[in-house]
Amino acid sequence: MATEKELLTARIFLRAALPVIKVMIEDDPKTKEKFQGVNAKVQFAAHDAAGPVGACLKFTDGVFEVLQGVEENPDITFSFPSVARMNAMFAGKPALPSLGPLLSALFRKPVLLINVFGLLLGLKILMPNAKPKTPAQARMKVKMTLYMISTALSQLNKAGEPDMVKWTSKQPERIYQWSVDGEDIACYLKIKAGMTKAGRGLYTRRKPFVHMRFSSVDNALPVLSNAVDTVQAMTQGLVVNEGSPEYGGKIGDFMQRIAALVA
Repeated sequence: MATEKELLTARIFLRAALPVIKVMIEDDPKTKEKFQGVNAKVQFAAHDAAGPVGACLKFTDGVFEVLQGVEENPDITFSFPSVARMNAMFAGKPALPSLGPLLSALFRKPVLLINVFGLLLGLKILMPNAKPKTPAQARMKVKMTLYMISTALSQLNKAGEPDMVKWTSKQPERIYQWSVDGEDIACYLKIKAGMTKAGRGLYTRRKPFVHMRFSSVDNALPVLSNAVDTVQAMTQGLVVNEGSPEYGGKIGDFMQRIAALVA
């Protein structure tokens, strides 16, 4: 049976990492073209004594969404003997799914399978040690990473992680905002009496309690790659923390905790 840590890690991958595939499909013309007009379901499922753990990528005429859980009759299934094995694959480690379902898909849906592998390779840009080769890739990495982190923070709370629950339960309605100057890259985490919700864009209904503003994509990269911590980044001018420095530092600690989980 999967451990609590393994299940939490799977939750982050399935509910926070997989959804940012949408950024690749919407922002990268080549990827968008590959899935234009595609109608298919691609299932990721790990066996566990307590029941299967997984999520399904759904493509509907170029529109992408992630369905949590196990869907019936998918076009392709990535099946894993354990949650740990599935987590390892998402983390970019040498862990393969069961080959039987994939060999079947190779004969039935070869183009779809190849394109989905392309998406999974694209997700590797989220890994801290992944080095973007072009400005477009750098922008993609920053956008996808911030979107994943804001959602992962909320999922950490929804999963009942003790430290996160304790921290959020004592707070009134507060907005934690991230943005990159000069770019349409922004996301936020809303906290209210133990409840959390992640969102995209700039929150306009109230002033953020903490706003982490990166001066550029290039300056965001070392912070989001964990090359420097939040305090060092502020000192070096890579990020400006508008609002409470104490709470800004704390959210930075949780960000690093998430990075450690998915590494």
